[in-house]
Amino acid sequence: MFAALEPDRALLERTLSLDIDASSGGKYLHWDKLRHYQPPEGLTHEQWWLAIKMKRLQGRKAVPLMDRAGKPFSYCLVDPIHKMLHGIDQGAAGQIRIPEQITNPETRDQYQVSSLIQEAITSSQIEGAATTREVAKEMIKTGRAPRDRSEQMILNNFITMQRISALKAEPLSRDLVFEIHRIITQDTLEDPSAAGRFRQSDQRIAVMDMYNQVFHTPPPAHQLDSRLQAMCDFANESDSEVFVHPVIRSIILHFWLAYDHPFVDGNGRAARALFYWSMLRHGYWLFEFISISGIIRRAPAIYGRAFLYTETDDNDLTYFIIYHLRVIERAVRQLHEYIAQRTRRLQEIDRRLRGFAELNHRQRELISHALRHPHHRYTIRSHQVSHSVVYQTSRMDLLDLVARGLLAKKKIRRTWYFTPAADLEERLAKM
Repeated sequence: MFAALEPDRALLERTLSLDIDASSGGKYLHWDKLRHYQPPEGLTHEQWWLAIKMKRLQGRKAVPLMDRAGKPFSYCLVDPIHKMLHGIDQGAAGQIRIPEQITNPETRDQYQVSSLIQEAITSSQIEGAATTREVAKEMIKTGRAPRDRSEQMILNNFITMQRISALKAEPLSRDLVFEIHRIITQDTLEDPSAAGRFRQSDQRIAVMDMYNQVFHTPPPAHQLDSRLQAMCDFANESDSEVFVHPVIRSIILHFWLAYDHPFVDGNGRAARALFYWSMLRHGYWLFEFISISGIIRRAPAIYGRAFLYTETDDNDLTYFIIYHLRVIERAVRQLHEYIAQRTRRLQEIDRRLRGFAELNHRQRELISHALRHPHHRYTIRSHQVSHSVVYQTSRMDLLDLVARGLLAKKKIRRTWYFTPAADLEERLAKM
């Protein structure tokens, strides 16, 4: 772009002496966007872009990821990044303030499973899965076998997310990456042998946009082994002398695997899974409850553009990092909003329950307790003692709740145990 510009020395010195911000007033603009903004007085768009580029180059931090030609990727720690990282550190790691529903071991599983299902569905939908959320939730919760490729993709993603939580303490290795890919692609590939191995040199892979135009050609297959080892070294912080913020490291891993596209299919899902593995490994435990793919899916063009801007501006990862940080911010905010919404819903159910004349006060108290303790087991004896009633009254209370579908019963040896219905909240909301 600048070969034809050839500014004279005086103009170049004046341009570089200007107080130009690398992030253009808080917006890290690509030339594609900047050319539509009004430049500072006395500068052309090209001169303004040159000044910004020079400012960015001064603060670039290189990473071990190389492009096809051997040129390194790098990023700039501009002010918007510092601010977002601080917010994520405060809101997703350490001893953060988090609602009781997540800290309570009796209810946290509901939120974790809900998040895993959400991520499994939306991550698969990004890659073309066509099953609706309701059908996918029913499949996972009931344990029925997938009916088609879309449902299999979603189930695989769900299993992968569960597995990642168990693998977060392990260092990243070739075998671990292959294991993640095998789980993600099980029974979904035309060639089953392609699961858990690199694409081969005769398998031409290109990333297309929505108009079937090629906007990324991954590195050749013969480079993949060494590139994966470099990625694992980066993930395991073998470059420990150079500090990279853990969130940025996790985001770069997401980009890295997606850029290398080492597999015939499932690269996007594997890249997002790798991001989760890295975040959990670095102590961002709230990511057991957060889904980023739902946000990405709502604006897939912006997701693709973040990759494209990086590749078309001297391998500048800042575009992708800022995009991803904004996704994380929204995901954390949505989790808090979801918990607040559910809390209000439970309070409303409680309020309605108190006025539900068809249940007596003992039954209303038990159901209110069951809403907040979904794994609790009640017995005729425990209900009898809690409310100082005779055995027969206690028995009739519990059996009536079973008949209404609010409790389930199961006999173990000589004792009947009563547990909250799996969909108790939904049933009460309809009453």
